[in-house]
Amino acid sequence: MQAMETKIVRIKEDHEEKWIEEAGQILKNGGLVAFPTETVYGLGANALDEEAAAKIYSAKGRPSDNPLIVHIADFSDLEKIVEEVPEEAKKLADAFWPGPLTMIMRKNEKVPYGTTGGLETVAVRMPNHDIALKMIRAGGGFIAAPSANTSGRPSPTMASHVAEDMNGKIDMILDGGSVGIGLESTIIDLSEEIPTILRPGFITQQMLADVIGRVEIDAALIDNNSKVHPKAPGMKYRHYAPKANMILIRGEKEKVAQKIKQLVEEELKEGRKPGILCAEETAHLYPEGMIKKIGTLREELTISRHLYGALREFDEEKVSSIFSETFETPVLGTAIMNRLMKAAGHQLIEV
Repeated sequence: MQAMETKIVRIKEDHEEKWIEEAGQILKNGGLVAFPTETVYGLGANALDEEAAAKIYSAKGRPSDNPLIVHIADFSDLEKIVEEVPEEAKKLADAFWPGPLTMIMRKNEKVPYGTTGGLETVAVRMPNHDIALKMIRAGGGFIAAPSANTSGRPSPTMASHVAEDMNGKIDMILDGGSVGIGLESTIIDLSEEIPTILRPGFITQQMLADVIGRVEIDAALIDNNSKVHPKAPGMKYRHYAPKANMILIRGEKEKVAQKIKQLVEEELKEGRKPGILCAEETAHLYPEGMIKKIGTLREELTISRHLYGALREFDEEKVSSIFSETFETPVLGTAIMNRLMKAAGHQLIEV
């Protein structure tokens, strides 16, 4: 891919309108703009322009059968890109939009197959972020946007993460500071008879069920069947992964710490450089200098918000291996563990 100059702009109130207008023009002209949302930074292109969508795949090095999520800023725009808006979608939008929920419905002819990874369905969400919503409207109302990182790497939660992966490959980065949640949106498929979660996130199965009744979790999330055709981003491919080999250790706190210390000692004897991912509550159990405390178990959002950043820091430090505790917290635990299991290539030791 030919290098271009990437314009990086820090959004400040006095110039916000100018930069958003410029970003919107880039999108209308078929270019790429990275922008903040409440989940992670997205890499945006005009969702209704197949050539623009193709540029996303090229910039990310993303497989072309991995669908993109279409971002909208107004609920009324949903009916312009789907065959029909199911009743469940109306109820869920009422409860959770704008917010970290993506809904899959049958697409209409306006949405090109280049955006949907060749599928007859389209994934749609309305982000809960002022800059994102303004930019979507400025760019024409329909912006395809996966996470703004090289495919497979940890998703970006700061503009500097985007620049690390995308500088010279895209037209503009809108820097809106750190994100709030740090994990991608929940994805629910409403195109089949029973609403089914294809990717866990901040909006949980119970929260969805409270609004629309029965909600299932897709078997592919549990089975990790590599032959499954992805109906949602990240279902089929290794995702969120650091460069180092990563192993998760699950069990009682003391036993987990004992096993991690044993694995670290083995690495050190081999002359390698291991890293440890842990909670603030257990940091005292490990050797100083090797650990990254990603948050406190008392406040789950601190863990989700710092997870990807910590994995990127391990990359910068060129660690040889990462040994991680599991974070099966009450609400966000399913989503956090989904990302960790993918990052570790499903390597898990029970102690």
